Amino acid sequence: MTQVILPVMLGSLLVIGMIVLISIATFKAGGDVGHWAAISTIWIVLPIIIVGLIFLAVLIGFIYLLSRALGVLPRYTGIAQDYVYKARAYLLRAADLAVRPVIAFNGGLEHIKAFIRRISGS
Repeated sequence: MTQVILPVMLGSLLVIGMIVLISIATFKAGGDVGHWAAISTIWIVLPIIIVGLIFLAVLIGFIYLLSRALGVLPRYTGIAQDYVYKARAYLLRAADLAVRPVIAFNGGLEHIKAFIRRISGS
C-alpha cells in the first residue's frame, strides 16, 4: 500500500500546494495575473513542443533511412518485381485450371437445359 498510495498522496498534495501558492500569489492585492498567465501558457505549450521535437527527430531519421535505402533498393525492387510478375502468371494459370472443371460442368448443364427447353417447347 505504501508503494502505491504514498507517492500518489504526496504528488496530489504537491499539486494542491502549488495551486494554492499560485492562487495566493496571483490573486492577492498587487498580484500580476498577466505574468502568471504567461507562465501557465509556457507550461501548457512545453509538452506539445517536446512531443513535436521527438516526432520531428523520428521523421528526420525515417527520411535519412529512406534516402540511404533508395541507393540500394532500385536494383532489388526490380528483381522482386520480376519475381512477382512470374508468380502472378503462375497464380493466374493455377486459378484458371482450378475453375475450368466448374465452368465446363456449368456449361454442360446449360446445354442440357437448353436441349430440354427445345424438346419440351416443341
